[in-house]
Amino acid sequence: MAETHEVRLLPMREEDYDAVRALWLTIRGFGIRALDDSREDVARFIRRNPTTSVVAEVDGHIVGSILCGSDGRQGALYHVCVAREYRRRGIGTRMVGYCMEQLRKMGINKVSLIAFVGNDAGNAFWRQIGWKACDVNYYEFVLNEDNITRFIGDEHDD
Repeated sequence: MAETHEVRLLPMREEDYDAVRALWLTIRGFGIRALDDSREDVARFIRRNPTTSVVAEVDGHIVGSILCGSDGRQGALYHVCVAREYRRRGIGTRMVGYCMEQLRKMGINKVSLIAFVGNDAGNAFWRQIGWKACDVNYYEFVLNEDNITRFIGDEHDD
């Protein structure tokens, strides 16, 4: 069990990427993708959302993180995680509160996230802190050359 030391919440910086990615890799059932979780992609996300993402530090080591951003209408949380040995200490709740406060300052009134159905611990956490599961279908479309060309080609065939 980790010793009890002060937990500091700090805005995530581009320089935090290596430590945050190392944390992600320790989380069971956590999905990171080369497509949008590379150093460059996360740096672009942080530059677009410079105040909303957060890390939790203990003795200079990152033990939790959330990528948080907004499209100007709605906020979104991505990759919410706390190192196993630091869970159940309120760190996740504090990080979510930090993100929601930053979004509120921007005039954002709604926040969403995706939690995998099989992520029992994560889903229990979200329910415990008052979030509601939505009955929606989630769709995604990967913007790669083949998919983009297919749509552009369809446009010109009409």
